[in-house]
Amino acid sequence: MQEFICVTGMILRQMPVGEYDRRICLLTKERGKIAAFARGARKPGSKMAAATNPFSFGVFKLYEGKNSYTVAEADIQNYFEELRTDYIGAFYGLYFAELADYYTRENNDERQMLKLIYQSLRALSAPSLDDRLVKCIYEIKAIAVNGEFPGLPTDRKVGKSAAYAVEYIVASPVEKLYTFTVTDEVLVELEALCTLYRSRFIEKELKSLEILQTLC
Repeated sequence: MQEFICVTGMILRQMPVGEYDRRICLLTKERGKIAAFARGARKPGSKMAAATNPFSFGVFKLYEGKNSYTVAEADIQNYFEELRTDYIGAFYGLYFAELADYYTRENNDERQMLKLIYQSLRALSAPSLDDRLVKCIYEIKAIAVNGEFPGLPTDRKVGKSAAYAVEYIVASPVEKLYTFTVTDEVLVELEALCTLYRSRFIEKELKSLEILQTLC
């Protein structure tokens, strides 16, 4: 009898395989980032169709083969439907997912990164928060979670408010990240800092970011 494992996680991306299947990239609390196949997920009326879309968060029942996992069932707790109907918001979310995919590894402890992307997608869904600020917070915290945050740059002047915001983002727990706003001037400064950090720490072109920059 085949044994199943249950993982809690979020789908970062999916791609079609064959005529009816999908291959998903799943960021999990228990096993880090893993790849799995969802058989028949692209068949009309399949219960797995919506459950295997990006941003879907929940509990996935998998069975483990010699070289890959296969999804048997999915209990989705949050589909982030708000982002699916918000064109710009969806691209922010896809960028967040691509950055999480870049940073995470199989069998690593990725609980903080999973928590970060979940809370960040919730923040994107909140009309009261500026998506540009959410993006800055996510980028800075992602670098910090992965142990790469270098501190404030020493080769440029950083305003007091922007410096305080960065220090708050790095030091605060994920649950308290999206509890502040900044002026337009400070936001522009944070965006410039994020551009600097990406140039230093991201070693590949992120396609979703390129598209997002053409839209905003």
